[in-house]
Amino acid sequence: MDQRQRRRAFTFILITLTLDAMGIGLILPVMPDLITEVNGGTLGTAAIWGGILATTFAVMQFFFGPVLGSLSDAYGRRPVLLISLLVMTIDYLVMAVAGTIWLLFLTRVIGGITAATQSTASAFIADISKPEEKSANFGLVGAAFGIGFVLGPVIGGLLGEFGTRAPFYAAAALGAANLVFGYFVLPETVDDRIRRPFAWRRANPFGAFQALGQLDGVRRLILLVFLYEFAFIVYPATWAYFTKEAFGWSPGMVGGSLAMFGIGMALVQGVLIRPILRRFGERATIVYGISFNLMAFVALTMISNGWIALVFTPLTALGAVVTPALQGMMSQRAGDDQQGELQGVIASAKSIAMIFSPLVMTQIFWAFTADGNLYLPGAAFALSAVLMVVCMVVFLGRKRLQPA
Repeated sequence: MDQRQRRRAFTFILITLTLDAMGIGLILPVMPDLITEVNGGTLGTAAIWGGILATTFAVMQFFFGPVLGSLSDAYGRRPVLLISLLVMTIDYLVMAVAGTIWLLFLTRVIGGITAATQSTASAFIADISKPEEKSANFGLVGAAFGIGFVLGPVIGGLLGEFGTRAPFYAAAALGAANLVFGYFVLPETVDDRIRRPFAWRRANPFGAFQALGQLDGVRRLILLVFLYEFAFIVYPATWAYFTKEAFGWSPGMVGGSLAMFGIGMALVQGVLIRPILRRFGERATIVYGISFNLMAFVALTMISNGWIALVFTPLTALGAVVTPALQGMMSQRAGDDQQGELQGVIASAKSIAMIFSPLVMTQIFWAFTADGNLYLPGAAFALSAVLMVVCMVVFLGRKRLQPA
């Protein structure tokens, strides 16, 4: 693969990951109206169904991340990515015309499966990256998600003015355009040297975790991914409620602060992570990221001024170097024929956090803002701070990780 072809393929992968993040945010502004439209009932009923649909999406990602990763190890990254894009495009079109809540439920099942291609996209990045480049290139994955996180709700809100179905048609059009682009520029990186036969025994998340747990330190690092993501999800899970309760922010202020956070993440993981890794290496970068997040969570627990919180928001993204550094460290410990399987397990660990963290964080927010209890709107951030301490203990455990 020459440099020009590699650059085009890398661009396709980043666009795919951005669209994955955009696809979630794109439909969020219209989901309450859409669910009410197809199912009737109150806004509260729509919120319950919205929670069911979001959890279903995350559960599918948990189970199918390793499956698609293992399929890509066996049959190649190209067919898995292109077929998933095709199915995702059709899925959005079905959502655009869905007339019942059960059809919407089915589309979220399929959408969760196709969104699990993050594992295959990450495996492709591992295939074309030198060992010393992997962590920095995985940072671009986070940057792509940060950009999608910013653009998705903004575009979805604007398109929602034209009707509840407009964002779905837009998402389908973007997916189709990227599918055509990928068909012409995406090469295959899996050859007979690294191809591994597909086996259900290792394609499920439990079997894959058991197999990868034999590698030096990988079991501990996957646990660290789960704990870190569980803590970090406090932002999307409670930010809108926390800032409204503590500072009286309007929806516009909440959206603007989240956009600032997304831009900060994109800059940190897309640009700043490279000089940080060159200067400190992966191990020290992870220690720095955990330490910075610990300080940020403590500050958000105690902060009482809304303007200070707004200025502080983009700065909290400076700690978002942990996940790509962890991915790079684990990727160097796995064989070339295990990259898809590894990225699938990482995606599953994130999905478990995505399923349970919002439930825990929102319950803590409720408990510490209810009448008669200790009043502390930032209590969920206090839990995240404690989890950062646990992350540090897990990472700096008695058995020091050896270089890959």
